[in-house]
Amino acid sequence: MSNDGPVEHGYPHLTTVRESITALYRRLSYDGVRMFEASVAPVDVAFCDTDDLHLGTQRVARELVRHYRLPDARFIVGFREMRHAANVELAAGPEYFVELNDRFRTHRRDIGAALAHEVMHVYLHRLGLSFPGTRENEILTDTAATYLGAGWLLLDAFREDGASSQKLGYLTPEEFGYVLAKRALLFGEDPSVWFTSAQAYTAYTKGMVRARQDGQQPPLTAAGWAGRRRYARDRRHGAQGQTEVPYAFTPDGGGLRVSFPCPTCHQRIRVPVKGRVRARCALCRTVLECDT
Repeated sequence: MSNDGPVEHGYPHLTTVRESITALYRRLSYDGVRMFEASVAPVDVAFCDTDDLHLGTQRVARELVRHYRLPDARFIVGFREMRHAANVELAAGPEYFVELNDRFRTHRRDIGAALAHEVMHVYLHRLGLSFPGTRENEILTDTAATYLGAGWLLLDAFREDGASSQKLGYLTPEEFGYVLAKRALLFGEDPSVWFTSAQAYTAYTKGMVRARQDGQQPPLTAAGWAGRRRYARDRRHGAQGQTEVPYAFTPDGGGLRVSFPCPTCHQRIRVPVKGRVRARCALCRTVLECDT
């Protein structure tokens, strides 16, 4: 939790974010991801200063349990002084103990954001889905919470001005915006109408620009002129292993195959280099128009 400290911006964790989206599709399948078509509604996690602290927190926790489809999970929530926003004890269940930073006693509207992250820890624990390394696993948790419909709360908790700042989670604001945009493009959703933070809206719009770029890379037909020109040059030379471009060519008998990441789930797709090709991602079922 960044509290009146510097807030990191940009896309330093983008590779891990994309790997997290791929891992979600592999573990949940296409149908499993589609079960989260509806995001958490603001009214269901609203928290007023007049609400009882503990009863209100339990209510929000139950709503997130319902959203993540953890029917037998019960959360016992307490507050204490701590460095991080929150902490959850991952055990066999069905009871889980969550501690929230004392700051939330007076910043109650952000309790839903903190719980969105911690309840997702339990969801991933039950799925058996994790990444090696604490930081990578936390990025997975933020990405999963956002892609599955609750992480807009984490972005909305971001506020920054000349005198103070607050950010929850391990992703940068723009990375939260990117994952939200990926979800919005998938489900035709507009989460920006739920933001109470102007800085969250700005981060979301920047993330949307980056997310749209995923679908505008060669060999996709939506690629721009400059990308298509470089792709044609690389194709002539059979360029391989270039880290600055998303595609790679490999020999295929007397011809070539090109591999590139699916713009939806980021699993790599391999198709023959033979002009116009329609490809279908086996993981997320996205149909892609390509000019190879």
